[in-house]
Amino acid sequence: MSKKSTAPAGCPCGGTSLATCCGPYIDGAAIPPTAEALMRSRYTAYGQRNEPYLLTTWHASTRPTEPIMSEEEKVQWLGLEVKSALRLRQRKAEPADADADLTTDTVEFVARFKINGRAQRLHEISVFVREPAEGGPRWFYVDGSFPE
Repeated sequence: MSKKSTAPAGCPCGGTSLATCCGPYIDGAAIPPTAEALMRSRYTAYGQRNEPYLLTTWHASTRPTEPIMSEEEKVQWLGLEVKSALRLRQRKAEPADADADLTTDTVEFVARFKINGRAQRLHEISVFVREPAEGGPRWFYVDGSFPE
């Protein structure tokens, strides 16, 4: 018997299911606890064409004022690979409670997608900041660089 029809689909970011991975962040039921979790939820939101979530999680200092998605551009997101999260490398060298004071972080990833049927690859090192916000501290996407 096939479980394809009854098993929940995996999360677009690579997690086991949208309901237990990025879904609660995108729906506003939870706040991403790490820069990596925010980056993953933003990837998922791009796939859902959820521009309001993307803008809400974008730092005010760099948030675009023009629309970030075009109806004419048909984008299909194919997969995400997190190359590294800066904190993962530093955690072994620092005390366990250092995360409580963390205000900046970077996440390197590769996202694969198609635009109008043509394969593309985005390799980015994203910069995030953690700031006080309603409901507790929140991570925000600031900007990214593109390694060669």
